[in-house]
Amino acid sequence: MSAQNKESPKSDLDQANQLFMKKRFKDAIYLYDKILHSNPDQLEVLNNKGYALSKSGDYKEAIICYDRALDIDPLDRSVLVNKISALRKLGNYNDAIEQCDKMLKIFPDDNIVLYHKERILYSLGRYQDSILCCDKILKDHPGNGDVLFDKSCSLSMLEKFEETMNFLEKAVTAGKQFKIKAKKNKVFEKLQENDRFQKLVN
Repeated sequence: MSAQNKESPKSDLDQANQLFMKKRFKDAIYLYDKILHSNPDQLEVLNNKGYALSKSGDYKEAIICYDRALDIDPLDRSVLVNKISALRKLGNYNDAIEQCDKMLKIFPDDNIVLYHKERILYSLGRYQDSILCCDKILKDHPGNGDVLFDKSCSLSMLEKFEETMNFLEKAVTAGKQFKIKAKKNKVFEKLQENDRFQKLVN
């Protein structure tokens, strides 16, 4: 009986994680709660529950889970990154930037944190700062299409159109989906009459 009880939490966690992978987030959360009822200080379960809540669009509750997890381990990278993501999606940009900066003091070359930061800075209209973050990522990953595209967006907002096209062309070389994104994105509105832009997106 005791052996079965010892195995039960792991079994519940495996099942919850499988439900999460199937995008059955509510069912997964139910099982995560069941585990946490017996042991409220399981960091992995708190993190997974937070992620499931975030995937369900409940960012506020997700952040509560991440904060509980960070009470257990304030430096857990996965939890910190997930919290930044939830804050960004909630539109809480100032807190998200603060969390990014705290993490980058500990992990200065963390490209995932830099990626979140460049997108947050773009949302705040801090295009030059966003570009600096993009450049740090591109130093290690020069062919990262998402970052190349993001940098081209910031350059376009700064009306540096020649540089915009240089990086947009690199993004499209990295992935054809960026051609479609560029065609639909209003950030490139002022390039609609540009021959180079039209050749790229059509």
